[in-house]
Amino acid sequence: LRLNSRHFSSTCGVQAGQKWRIEHGLSRSGTEYGPLTDLPDWSFEDGRPAPPLKGQLRRRQEKEVLARRIVMLTSEVDRGMEVWKEKQEEAKRMEEHKKSLLLKPKGKLLIKKTQS
Repeated sequence: LRLNSRHFSSTCGVQAGQKWRIEHGLSRSGTEYGPLTDLPDWSFEDGRPAPPLKGQLRRRQEKEVLARRIVMLTSEVDRGMEVWKEKQEEAKRMEEHKKSLLLKPKGKLLIKKTQS
């Protein structure tokens, strides 16, 4: 009876080589992206490419959506930086304007200030 019993494991299985791939800047598995996933499986004998498969079309669309989102977010960050710089410049101008409105030394104080 003991020889026929099956063992049950509840641990998460890790794919072989996953840690090495991540450390070397590759995908977690070999099927996420790369030539085996992105290139067609076959082509016509005369050299024409095969029509794209559903998975390839889906991945292309997902990459396009991601690229559009990246461009949009990058432009938002750039615009935010421009607005921040404009606010900094405006604050600097206001500070200079406030300094120009301060009372100026007159009479003996002005003479002492110019001599020192």
